[in-house]
Amino acid sequence: MNIGFIGIGAMGAGIVRNFLKAGHQVAIWDRFQEPMNELAELGAHVAASPVEAAQDAIVFSMLAHDDAIQDTLIDRGWLGGVNKPLLHVNMATISVRYARKLTELHAAAGIEYVGSPVFGRPDAAAARTLNLIVGGTKSAVERLTPLFDAISSKAWHVGEEPFQANLVKLAGNMMIASAIEAMAEATALGTAHGVDRNVMLDVYLEALFPCAVYRGYGSFIRKREYEPVGFKLPLGSKDIRLALEAGESARVPLPLAGVVRDSLLQALANGYEQSDWSSLAEASYMRAGLRPNK
Repeated sequence: MNIGFIGIGAMGAGIVRNFLKAGHQVAIWDRFQEPMNELAELGAHVAASPVEAAQDAIVFSMLAHDDAIQDTLIDRGWLGGVNKPLLHVNMATISVRYARKLTELHAAAGIEYVGSPVFGRPDAAAARTLNLIVGGTKSAVERLTPLFDAISSKAWHVGEEPFQANLVKLAGNMMIASAIEAMAEATALGTAHGVDRNVMLDVYLEALFPCAVYRGYGSFIRKREYEPVGFKLPLGSKDIRLALEAGESARVPLPLAGVVRDSLLQALANGYEQSDWSSLAEASYMRAGLRPNK
């Protein structure tokens, strides 16, 4: 199948590689040349613009946030410049508000639109073990199934509206951040009372929460070192802010998300901007007066 892909970051690169491995022809565009050159060596076609990357019937995009989509696509007339019919699959984690706006803009331009943010870090993208959260019409999802199969372990169709996928993703990231906060607070408490945090995590990760999220982020907390970076702290902060925004718009209080937001801000204020978002755990240790790597 001939498809396009706009936005070749760490996640997008892994996804495109898997499309190529599955035999699909992929036209790619990114504002940086280097990641495109690497994929071109594997057989991808480098497009000269986002419009050129969308010359076939299906195009995926994975840009960082609302503003990046607005600047790269909407403000530059992309919706009016692409060939039609076109199905656009937006894999970015964006606000519910902006997802609704994009649905309206695509409909007005005669372009079919699906939201499909992902659960998984760059290593999962490379290993084809992503979970896709999909919002869109049943017919569009069925059409995309062979492509989803090439890049994920499962595609979860959560609703007929694209924004519903973004809501599920934001709520899920809120839960992940809350898990990091909970592990950090628990181990800060134990450390202050002389209990080895590694022993505590051994207990919790085997007896209570034997799952990938706790084990994965628990490994960062064990060392209090937050590399390799799979998801930067500012992006995590953005997602919690967007979850709170969605809650406010529907008059749904999210007090736990408010606590996590403050920990993220504290970690940002203390120099963890380039670290993995699990570094929000350091806020709990700072509040407890525990020095780094104690």
